[in-house]
Amino acid sequence: MSDLVTRAQTILLARTLHVPAERLAHLEKLGAQGLHELQERMARVIFERHNATFSRLSMLVPVVPLSISLPLVQRLVPPVMAGRAAGAIGVDHPRKAVEALGILDPGYAADGAPYMDPHTVGRLADVAPPQPVVRIVNEILRRRDYVTAGPFLAYATPQLIEAVEHGVHDDEGLIRSAAYSYSGESISVIVRHLLAGPTGRIPRLIQTIVSGSAELRLAALSVFARTDSDVIAAIGDILFDLGTPEEIADLVTTFVEAEAVPETLRFIAHLTPTALAVLAANPIMRDAATIAAVVDVLDGCAEHDQWRGLLALAEHVEPDTARRIGTRLGDFDAATLTRLPAVTAATELWPPLLRVLAAAEASAQSRIGETWSTLPESERSGLEQRIRAHGLDEPLTTLTATLHLVH
Repeated sequence: MSDLVTRAQTILLARTLHVPAERLAHLEKLGAQGLHELQERMARVIFERHNATFSRLSMLVPVVPLSISLPLVQRLVPPVMAGRAAGAIGVDHPRKAVEALGILDPGYAADGAPYMDPHTVGRLADVAPPQPVVRIVNEILRRRDYVTAGPFLAYATPQLIEAVEHGVHDDEGLIRSAAYSYSGESISVIVRHLLAGPTGRIPRLIQTIVSGSAELRLAALSVFARTDSDVIAAIGDILFDLGTPEEIADLVTTFVEAEAVPETLRFIAHLTPTALAVLAANPIMRDAATIAAVVDVLDGCAEHDQWRGLLALAEHVEPDTARRIGTRLGDFDAATLTRLPAVTAATELWPPLLRVLAAAEASAQSRIGETWSTLPESERSGLEQRIRAHGLDEPLTTLTATLHLVH
């Protein structure tokens, strides 16, 4: 499968253009950011096309009382047109928009929500009354319309987040909606609020994820892997405290089978030492196929967070698992191995890297030493100093000997 966030952005773009997502699969090569930018540009073009019409409608708002106009609108105006007009009219008349939310039927609002411009509606977030918004959100989630709900999360204020915490009880709906929100920063704000909130919502969310479907688990991984490091650390501690070894193993298996290892490693990269130790001790980390999937995805990868995830985990694994990791690294492409010292320096995780290399088979050490022999002399000297500083001269004899002999 493709990157989880990229896939979500493809679905959002398809919704904007009113075409099946399969027709846009070829655009996934643009990546999540490229698709996100394209979707926003297309949405802007669509909404700007109707600006003149919206302006004429907006002129009528101060003239006709909402108690008269809104019931007529809900009977006569198609939700698609009402949705497209709602944001622009609301920005022109914010007080009327607030009043309208209290009168609007949640079902009609949910019908029109897919056609609203999140950017325009987001400008009203500070004045939006929480309770009508909660009623509309509940209706959208009842319909499982997560694609519509997701983009609006970027504009949730603390007041609205608190209202959702207390008034929206669909844990799965919140998680799956958040998977369609592009901004990791916005998701972090929401999750951080829930972590500190009085309802104990996050442990309940974690239990829902652990016992949920593969689709829900992948949505949760997409959400949490994009949050700030402090949020991941807090989520991880709760997850590994609540989850049984069997549940954690099943969760990891789900991620591996869905080829979501990159997101998994980004999440692991920011776990606390306590959580890392629990994960490393899980029987799943002694499974050869799992180790192969987790390690092999990094061949050709230069993303620091993914390497940080592997090396942080490697610091806690059992010796036999360390041997498997180090030996598989020896099979990596020469270009990847050449970049490895620089990547490790950036992640500041030399001890676990040297540990797995010291545990690796002699053939793997020899190949890595041969590759590193092509590095500039200053870098090779630095490697030798690190090996001596960690007391690994003897376990890494094959690597250092090959490095010198080839050079």
